[in-house]
This record gives sequence, structure tokens and C-alpha cells, in this order.
Amino acid sequence: MAGKTDVVVIGGGYAGVMAANRLTQRDDVAVTLINPRPSFVERIRLHQLVAGTHAAVVDYRDVLGERGRLVVDTVTRIDAAIRSVELAGGGTVGYDYLVYAVGSGSADARVRGAAEFAYPLATLEEAQRLRRVIDAAPATAAVTVVGAGPTGIETAAELAEQGRRVNLVCGAVLGPYLHPRGRRSVAKRLAELGVTVLEGPDATVTAVTRDIVRLAGGHTLSSAVTIWTAGFGVPDLATGSGLSTDAIGRLRTDETLTSVDDTHIVAAGDSAAPSDLPFRMSCQSATRIGAHAADTVLARIAGEQPAPINLGFFGQCISLGRRAGIFQFADKDDTANRYYVSGRPGAKLKEFVCKHTVKHLADEAHKPGSLTWVTDDKRRQLLETTRGETLPTC
Repeated sequence: MAGKTDVVVIGGGYAGVMAANRLTQRDDVAVTLINPRPSFVERIRLHQLVAGTHAAVVDYRDVLGERGRLVVDTVTRIDAAIRSVELAGGGTVGYDYLVYAVGSGSADARVRGAAEFAYPLATLEEAQRLRRVIDAAPATAAVTVVGAGPTGIETAAELAEQGRRVNLVCGAVLGPYLHPRGRRSVAKRLAELGVTVLEGPDATVTAVTRDIVRLAGGHTLSSAVTIWTAGFGVPDLATGSGLSTDAIGRLRTDETLTSVDDTHIVAAGDSAAPSDLPFRMSCQSATRIGAHAADTVLARIAGEQPAPINLGFFGQCISLGRRAGIFQFADKDDTANRYYVSGRPGAKLKEFVCKHTVKHLADEAHKPGSLTWVTDDKRRQLLETTRGETLPTC
């Protein structure tokens, strides 16, 4: 291909920024990052924004390489036939390759009253709105957090540490990812903070009103502020553009992260569904998947066969207020094991991870191609078992 190769990255989160930076390894690649906000959002700190302990934003100049062009706008449609994206602000941007990294957000609240009376916490704007609501609520007002994943746990702990009266409604089990030993440690810390944890089938929310949360067991909770962290959804851009998606709208790809419809479209982060077996939502996976997406594009530009993704994990970290946290270690296949670090060391380790996630982006901006990661063969073995065939190694 003569001249510059134009690569458009849709979405300026952890995966999109990593992909954009890594793509600049080649001088003949022009990278355009399209994002609806002018600042990078540290999504893993949004619970801190709600509590007023962190702004959760970083200037793009600190994480995006100088050769990456930032366009602040929203993509409304992908026209794969002519390789172009349409912008909400008007106009189009053409591409030779497209990296689809639109991220994820709150799922549609199917529970009666949740959409009207509960506050989601998946985007910067949602967190900013919730912060205003929390600030306006009396200090003694009851707060209910629905959802027992990392965001729910972190939000409940953060607010309880500030003296708020908090209920954490799990729907099933506290911290589903955690090993039982780690789960007991988290439960102990939440109890110390005064958080009331409700688990089991009777702790499923059936309805939300302005000041009440109704549970499946027939119980009701008084709740001046109800925070909704349960569920998972992705933008409908791929679906609306006629591309193949999974049941919740993630772009379906092969193991190289290439769209099953178009070799010029590659997906990264939470919005990717490689082999209909998506990776767990986390900044750890997002950055590595973003890097691999860039490697796939670079391989195609070079006329080479892209490699299948090989991503191993090392665990999950959860803050439990500003003075405690937990780092749950995992095997490389992302299965939590019995080892964890808790208390003050856990808090320090979580803060280290938050800072170094941003640092990884900045490092890739300064030295494209520098990020490396842990690998694991169990995914490959799982896919070969389910498909009954041997997958290529490159």
C-alpha cells in the first residue's frame, strides 16, 4: 500500500489508547483516535470520584503519543463497505484499518424502577452526577449499592469509610471472582466499616422506588440513594452498523481479534468477543487486548499472518476504602487461588496498580511496542476441546 496507512481507533479508554500508541511503531501509519471526551477517564477510579477522593481523569497529553491524532466526537455508524465512520458532529473519517474499542457501560436496568430511581456508575458523567447526589444527601441517609463485583464493593467501602450508612445487595455471593479465603477477608473489612452485606437468592432486587429497594425475599430496604453497579452492557454501534455481534453486542472476532465479517476491522477491550469467549472485564485485560489488536493490524499491514491472542492473568485488586484493600492472586487462566494480600498492603498494591496502568499507557506512547504480558495456554486448549480441531499457532 503506497503512502500512509490510515488507522482509526474508536474509543479512548485503556484498550483504545494502548492500541493507538502501539500502532505508531510504523512511521507509515497515521493514527486517529476518536473519543467523545477530551480527557482520559480512569474508570477504575470512578468510585473515588463519587466519594470525592480522586478526579478520575487524566489529560490525553499524558497518555497518548504525539503521533496519535485525537478527535473529540462520537462515532454514530461504521460503513465497512467504503471503510468510513460517521460522526455525531457531522462529517466522516475514512480508514484503511479500524480498531473497535468502544468499551462497556451499565446494562439496561430490567428491574422495575431501577432506570428511574437508581444511579449507574459506569461512565464519567454517571459518576459526576452521583457525586452531586451523594453530596446533597444528609450524612445519615441510607445508601444502597446493588451489585457485588469490584465496583459495587469499592463504592460501598468508600462511602462507608466516610461515615455513610451503606447496604450492599449482592444478589448472590459477595465478590463472585474471589477465592473463599479472599471473600472472607473482604467481608470482614466491610463489616468493620459498618456495611450491611446481603447475599443469597433472597437478596435479589425486584423493584426500586425513590426511597425503597424491594428484595426477592419480601424484605424492603429504606434507601435515600440507590447505586446500580450490577450488569454489563456495550454500545450498539457494531450492531447498528450491521456487523456480527454476540448476544449483548460485543463484536464477534476470531482469535487474532479480527472481525468475522471484515479483515480490516479489529476489536479490543470489553467490546470484543473473540471466539465467543470474551475475556473478563478489567483494565489488565483491556490494555493487553488493545496491544494485541494493534499487533494484528501491524501484521496485516506488513502482509503477515496475525498471531492468535495469548493472554494470562495474575489476579484482581479491590480497594476497600482509602486505608485497606485486597489483591486476590489468580492462576494464569484467571482462576482465583487461595493467596491474597489484604489490609494496608492491599490498599498500597491497589494504588500501585492504578498508577501503573496509566504509566503503561504513557510508556507505550514514548516507546511503542514495549508492553509485554503473561501468557497462558489453557484458553487455546479449551478452544481446541470445544471445537474439536487444532488451532494454528500463528
